[in-house]
Amino acid sequence: MKFLIDMPLSPQLAIWLNHQGHDAVHALNAGLDRASDRTILDYARKEQRIVITADLDYPRLLVLERTEGAGLILFRGGNYSEQESVVRLKRALETIPHSELPNSIVVIEKGRIRRRNL
Repeated sequence: MKFLIDMPLSPQLAIWLNHQGHDAVHALNAGLDRASDRTILDYARKEQRIVITADLDYPRLLVLERTEGAGLILFRGGNYSEQESVVRLKRALETIPHSELPNSIVVIEKGRIRRRNL
């Protein structure tokens, strides 16, 4: 899978994903550290990457634009340490079939993981 980690989350998350055999890049390393949410979604769509973020604006943008091909994994419900982010993302990736991620919004909260189709 290909992922784009947004600025609210640590670059360590991209490093962990790469060690797991995924293709992950952090927004900072992609030159998107000051980019708008729309620009980041456009980049993700072109690169066929799933955006991982804690920014609550993304679900609204995806729904309003009826964007396809840029799935979303959203961390909600507070600040997550690097370790918590890895543990919860690992669980989400083990739970949700990879084939469903590009057309889904996955919400990771402290007590649960939810998935909705775009």
